[in-house]
Amino acid sequence: MKYLPILLITILLASCQTSNKNLSADDIVNNAIEVAGGDKFDTTSYSFQFRDKQYHAARYNGYYSLVREFNQDSVGFIQDYISNSGFERYINKKRVNLADSTAAKLSASVNSVHYFAILPYGLNDAAVNKQLIGKVTVNDVPYYKIKVTFEKEGGGEDFEDEFVYWIQTETFKVDYLAYSYEEEDGVGFRFREAFNERYVLGLRFVDYNNYKPEAEGISVEDLDDLFEKQQLKLLSKIKLETIVEGSPLKVNP
Repeated sequence: MKYLPILLITILLASCQTSNKNLSADDIVNNAIEVAGGDKFDTTSYSFQFRDKQYHAARYNGYYSLVREFNQDSVGFIQDYISNSGFERYINKKRVNLADSTAAKLSASVNSVHYFAILPYGLNDAAVNKQLIGKVTVNDVPYYKIKVTFEKEGGGEDFEDEFVYWIQTETFKVDYLAYSYEEEDGVGFRFREAFNERYVLGLRFVDYNNYKPEAEGISVEDLDDLFEKQQLKLLSKIKLETIVEGSPLKVNP
């Protein structure tokens, strides 16, 4: 009988290992979102500064309001709002009318900053397609490599962009991400390396080293190999500053 506990432990360990091997792309992303804050994203408001602009976000069970604020010489104080109702721009507290094409571009630029700030939250949106490419190592650390594409319906104006996420197999934290995007003369690529991890309000925030490849004829899935070979050029550091609880926004269900 004294061998029974050892046998049970062996069975449990084998079961856990089998379960871990059988994780789907959805399972892995769900775990990554949970580690980054989980349900807290749906009921939290916060503010941060990115470069020379202030950003505010408020969410309440599916309702949201995202804002960018900044001063522009000869124009005044500009506020760009995205909510469930769409996009609005205010200059000196007065709403301005915009062409649909202009509103779409401004909305995309505001949404992009908010989107990257709280990744991997958002990867369970209806328009997101996820594929587990496999397991890889980057600098001797094991990762799940997840490819993300978007449906045209609900995927935004940049629905043809492709993303890859490297999610640690042990912690389920996103340490690297890469994406492709359309340029006038072809396809561009970026690779981001997370650093300066911190938790605010139980939400995980990171900054990024932002790289680009100099080689041609590559795909977004190749960028981890180029990173390990030090064949990516550091373009910039993407830093979120003064992340604080609360926001002046109100979300009205």
